[in-house]
Amino acid sequence: MNRDTRRAPQDLRPAEELDELDRRLLTLLRENSRMTNQALSEALGVAPSTCLARMRNLQRTGVIRRFTADLDPRALGRSIEALISVRLRPGARHLMSAFGEGLKTVPEVSQFFFLAGADDFLIHVTARDTDHIRQFVLEHLSSNQAVATTQTSLVFEHVQGSLEP
Repeated sequence: MNRDTRRAPQDLRPAEELDELDRRLLTLLRENSRMTNQALSEALGVAPSTCLARMRNLQRTGVIRRFTADLDPRALGRSIEALISVRLRPGARHLMSAFGEGLKTVPEVSQFFFLAGADDFLIHVTARDTDHIRQFVLEHLSSNQAVATTQTSLVFEHVQGSLEP
């Protein structure tokens, strides 16, 4: 299930408003977002109705943005990952939004970040091998008139961090 529950920034709930129960609920969901409401309520020691109300409120206020599946790139035939820094030409700054929108449609792009600083984008890609990464850079980045430079770094290990609620 990939239900997007994003809210406008003004609707976001400040972290200091989260109480201990909310924080414990978020920790459980981060570990396993498929836990049933019954299992969550039992783990938290609260009534199922309380748990469900808390979850809905966390979604409504934008604390929980979405539920998604964490796919293993290797299981999908993509055994290598890379982070690619991209700097756009100074005269192409007006193309930043279009460049980002274009990245959303490329299957190799796992995620990307629009940055402040020397580079404009950091792109996380998954690929079959280094030739596949080279092909991605040539076809989607180097051939783009807006791109000034790229720098590719291979990922040896990708570990998901924990976000303390």
